[in-house]
Amino acid sequence: MHAHTERPYLMNTWYVAALSTEVGEEAFFHRTLLDTPVLIYRRQDGTPVALHDRCPHRFAPLHMGWREGDDVVCLYHALRFDCAGQCTHNPHGNRHIPKAAQVASYPLVERDGFLWIWMGDQAADYDAVPDYGELVSGHPNSVGYTYMPVQGNYELIMDNVMDLSHIDHVHGEIITTRGQLTPLIPKVEDTEAFVSARWEWRQTPAMLIFNQFLPEPEGEARHFFHITWTPPANIQLSVGATQDENAALDLDGCTGQYDLHTTTPETVDSTHYFFATRRNHREEDGEYNTQKIQAMHGAFEQEDVPIIEAVHQRMGTADFFELDPVLMSNDVAPVKVRKRLESLIRRERDREDKGGGQAGRVA
Repeated sequence: MHAHTERPYLMNTWYVAALSTEVGEEAFFHRTLLDTPVLIYRRQDGTPVALHDRCPHRFAPLHMGWREGDDVVCLYHALRFDCAGQCTHNPHGNRHIPKAAQVASYPLVERDGFLWIWMGDQAADYDAVPDYGELVSGHPNSVGYTYMPVQGNYELIMDNVMDLSHIDHVHGEIITTRGQLTPLIPKVEDTEAFVSARWEWRQTPAMLIFNQFLPEPEGEARHFFHITWTPPANIQLSVGATQDENAALDLDGCTGQYDLHTTTPETVDSTHYFFATRRNHREEDGEYNTQKIQAMHGAFEQEDVPIIEAVHQRMGTADFFELDPVLMSNDVAPVKVRKRLESLIRRERDREDKGGGQAGRVA
């Protein structure tokens, strides 16, 4: 485990390790999270398990091995480990199992279509597992998920979502606001628990992701964006449109969708980007759902990600403020998120320094 000075992340918190659909019933799944290789698989009863993907003997990746029931067998010398990471079988010599023959296990919780992992040294706070139950509150065909690897720092993705003024400049016709969003200064709320930003505007016609579901597809509509960041890297975005002047600008009063953008650092220079969206219209149409998530994935992959990766390369550092950036009115929300996250990481490190911390943990 690297020293915390080399791991500039908030550690004692929940991150998404994978989409539920990425981890099958039998096969091993592996991914680097917060600079740490992690093996994920399911017990025979379907419960997900996460282990450090490195045998403590000769450091072979455990995902190269095989499973015996719920245990993992290392390919190199056939040491066997249970779901808690404890070695249960040594086929060599007198078959003595060394006390140190164990690997770290990580708390893993499956919720709302995601596998959430806790990789910190403190005991996992199960009451703090993020709840995005709204995603799964409708018809199964109304929600879609996607995943993208990004060769850039995760905070750049959060900047991108917290500052939606880029929409009219980066994205195509389907989600344009026809220049209405850029001049607006969002209403920003900054609390100990979250940072949120809200825009309200009118445009003609409505955003093309919604206009076909409104009474007058080519007419004017009122719109809103409401985005809320919660640590470490979760951004819930609601967007909707209505042509009813008396309707509330929320998902109850509008044709809209409830989205989640959440990121997990792979390393300082690379990120796992997860996205989910649930709409409140045409909810039972599975074919439309597939088309919608493909279109959203395409927009991110072909429009957002190239500029994020280019920015990361041009910066040459993950320290945004070190470069003395020019800041404008559209930067209020993302800067507050960066400052809040920086404060939480610093506070966690201070606690570790005062309390001594733990060098590692086996759950």
